[in-house]
Amino acid sequence: MHELVVSQLKKKCAKDIQKICTVCAEAIKSGHKILLCGNGGSAADSQHIAAEFVGRFHKERNSLPSIAFTTDTSILTAIGNDYGYDEVFRRQVEGLGRSSDVLIGISTSGNSKNVVKALQFAKEKGLHTIAFTGEKESKSSQIAEVTLRVPSSVTARIQECHILVGHIVCNYVDEMY
Repeated sequence: MHELVVSQLKKKCAKDIQKICTVCAEAIKSGHKILLCGNGGSAADSQHIAAEFVGRFHKERNSLPSIAFTTDTSILTAIGNDYGYDEVFRRQVEGLGRSSDVLIGISTSGNSKNVVKALQFAKEKGLHTIAFTGEKESKSSQIAEVTLRVPSSVTARIQECHILVGHIVCNYVDEMY
């Protein structure tokens, strides 16, 4: 089943994947950073992708600037307690995001309120906005500059493709260095 989704991903999303690669590579090349956010499995994907940039992906290179907004429990719980869970990523964009940085919001439904709020605020603040979602039109896909819409409605298949594309982006950026 997942082979079919990956095959469809290649057919339907190749242009969007190339655009995502280009936006991320240009941001890194010009001294900006990649910010990521998501909930549950998408939080884990955010952390995984950020780690590939900061550590290394395929080859030895300098560390690249990337932050997953899902890792600091003190920030998450303080913002969640003081402002509500819908604000946990938006507040981090406000404090850490700069114009021309990239925010990748990962949500299988594309409608996670905290991811949508972060993408909207990032867009208003002049960040590049990228959404990783499933196949359905969503609030995230309506906001983002470019959206990876995985051609599936099955959460596991969507998440598998999100990390696959995350690795493709990391590899593309690696080739610049």
